[in-house]
Order: sequence, then C-alpha cells, then structure tokens
Amino acid sequence: MSTRTDSGGSDPIIESRDQLIAAFAKGEKPPERWRIGTEHEKFVYSVKDHHAPSYEEKGGIHTLLIGLTRYGWKPVFEGENIIALSGDDGTISLEPAGQLELSGAPLENLHQTCAETGRHLEQVKYVGDMLGLGFLGLGMWPDKTRADLPIMPKGRYEIMLRHMPRVGSMGLDMMLRTCTVQVNLDYRSEAGMAKMFRTSLALQPLATALFANSPFTEGKPNGFLSYRSHIWSDTDPHRTGMLPFVFEDGFGYERYADYALDVPMYFVFREGKYIDASGLSFRDFLEGKLSVLPGEKPTEKDWEDHLSTAFPEVRLKSFLEMRGADGGPWGRICALPALWVGLLYDDTALDAAWDVVKDWSMNERQALRDSVPRLGLNAPIGGGRTLRHIAAEVVEIARSGLAARGRLNSAGDNETGYLAALQDVVASGKTPAERLLDRYHGEWGGDVSRVYAEESF
Repeated sequence: MSTRTDSGGSDPIIESRDQLIAAFAKGEKPPERWRIGTEHEKFVYSVKDHHAPSYEEKGGIHTLLIGLTRYGWKPVFEGENIIALSGDDGTISLEPAGQLELSGAPLENLHQTCAETGRHLEQVKYVGDMLGLGFLGLGMWPDKTRADLPIMPKGRYEIMLRHMPRVGSMGLDMMLRTCTVQVNLDYRSEAGMAKMFRTSLALQPLATALFANSPFTEGKPNGFLSYRSHIWSDTDPHRTGMLPFVFEDGFGYERYADYALDVPMYFVFREGKYIDASGLSFRDFLEGKLSVLPGEKPTEKDWEDHLSTAFPEVRLKSFLEMRGADGGPWGRICALPALWVGLLYDDTALDAAWDVVKDWSMNERQALRDSVPRLGLNAPIGGGRTLRHIAAEVVEIARSGLAARGRLNSAGDNETGYLAALQDVVASGKTPAERLLDRYHGEWGGDVSRVYAEESF
C-alpha cells in the first residue's frame, strides 16, 4: 500500500471536476515512453521458529530496514519510525503485518524489471541471513492466525484496521495475511486506457488462476487455490470488484472519477499525521463540508491518496494496476509483468486478447471471478468450456506481443523467456497451489511447515 511522506499543504486545491479527471489524463504517454512498474510483497519470518517478527523486536522489521540502508536506500519516516526506504530501484515499504514490498522503479523492459527484482531479493536475503530472517513467496500466510501477527506503526493502517470489520468479514485477513505481485502500466489516450482496462479486467481471473498460490490457512488446506483472491470477495463491497461500468459505452476518465468519488474515504493526511475520515464522502470534501476538516477543500495529493484506497481487480490512477495475482517465487514475479506487457503493450496482441473476451456478458465475467479462487483453471467460462481452454491461447498472445516488442538483453534474448513459468502451468494443467497441495498430501505428510524450506526466496 502507498506510503505518504508529505502533508500536501502546498498542493493545488481542487476547485473543479476537471482537476479530478486531469489526474488520469496526465498519465497519457506515447508508446515509446511506456514503462513497467512491478510491485511484489513477501512474508518475513524468523528462521528459528517461523514467527512473524514485530517492528520493535531485536532483529525485527525495524532492524531489517536499517540493514538495507547499506545498499544506499534512504529512510522514510512517519513520526520517529522508519516506515519505508527510497532509492534508485523504487520504494521498499511495509504492509500492515510487516510484509515487505518493493514498489519498483518505472523501467523500459522486462530485462530491467527482473534485474531489479534480483537485486532486491539478493539484498534482503543478505541482510535477512545476518538477522536470522527468511522471506516466503506465497499469496497467504500458510499457518498464521490474525492474532499471531504484529502490526506496523503506520497511521494509515490504524484507521483501516478499525474500519475494516465494519464493512466486511475478511478485510483484516487482506491486510494482515496476504501478499501479491502487481504491475503498473501506461496508456496512450483515454480510448486506449479504456480498451486496456476492459481487456485486463475481463482476463484478471485468468491471472488469478495462473498465479494461484494460497491454498493453506492456519496449517491446513482451505478448500481454495487462491484464498487471497477469495478474501477480496468480502473485504469491502464499496471499493472492490469487477466494475461493470468499465464495459459500458462511453467509459472513460470521468466515469472512473465518479466511481472513485463514491468510494468512502479512509483518511486525510495533514502535517505528518493521518486524520480518520473513514466512511466519509469525498464529494462532501470537495464542497468543504468534511466533518473532520470543516471548511477545508482537498488538494490534488488528497485525491491521489483517495484513489489508492479503491481496490478493484484493475485500478486506474495515472496508470493501470493489474491486481489479480498471488505472491510467489522469483520466476513468477517476472512472469506477471511479462503476461500483461505482452497482452497490452502491443496493439496486435491487445486486439487478439480483446477478441477472446469481448462477447462475455457481465454475469459471465462475475461468475468467473466468483469461481476462480476455488476452481482455478477449471472455472467455467460458458459454452461448456473452462479457463483451461483459453489459457494457452492467452499466454501465446502474450508471447507474440513480447516477441513483437523486440526488446533484447545483452545476450540477444527477447522478453518471451519470462513467460516460462506460465507456459509450464498451462502445459501441466496444474496451478502453483495444486502443486503445493500435491506435496502437502504426499511427501510433506500433512506438515505445512515444509513450505518454509521449499517456497522461501
């Protein structure tokens, strides 16, 4: 989740709807300036006993952040606490229970993205080895209860932790017990954004299936392949979901702004502190009628903050965020941006991907979203077919899109190799979660703790 580092007091005041829409329009770029921004989270644990370390404990999360400064990362403070690090490779931040996230820099190609990922993992592993900490690549804690987990000292999270139980039964699980990998991508125009949004939103359940990696809860199989995805189904209905309006005629920046205005607020950031505005209306804020800041109107930074508190399957800011995948190991971190860059950054591939999904109804898209956390590639898509029937086609479209980009590394290789992990899933017919379950019921003998040795970075 986002890390705020300034009060926004010097930001322009929002006086009109045009400024809301401008937040999206400013993201428009010609294709030669399109970039790739990859975000990935991992669980931090004590090698000695697998507990999740607190911020304050000796050798815990604070010490880990301090240790990473040896690589040139600069501390970001909230009050007296270091809550993030900034550097050339982006930002390292903390999720609510200490999950460690790299929000990577905007990069030109997947070779750079995977090199960035490799540098980050080498750094955290080196510091982790000194502190007795390990890093686990899964979509959900396999054995921890909510009560087992610490809370990081960030004001934003205090507000969200109070608010989540009011609006859904699993919001706290989302915050405390899950990890994801995401990619942020650019668009050339409002029409281009709409086509990318529709295509990626319809195909997001396929990404959920291909990356499904959260089959355990509190030490046992939970009946799902992506329990992380299931958690989103009862987190907060006002800020999650498949956004039917995206597929309506005329969809664009203004319609998304209207949606975001109707998402209840969480907070306002002023003078280094978060003010609880949970459940209040940004529309009232625009009119200077926000009860916690009477007479004050929002700044452009407030709007940017507010946009970050909507959690649909695909999210629009000044770029598009792909949000459907579980966290996983190094190879699948690289595969997630490879999938979406291949599908969305080449016009021929984008047309082909849209052709796959353009005739799906909203009911079919929603039914697919609802069934994929449990069924994975066996989720039905109508006509007697399942996701398995289109997975190979879509991954091949992504491969052709990457090949057409022609971005080569120093060895002369293009970007298609980063799809290998997904090609393996398609060829075998087994999601990562199903392979974990096979081991749990087989060689692990029902001992989920074996996952630490086999799925750590």
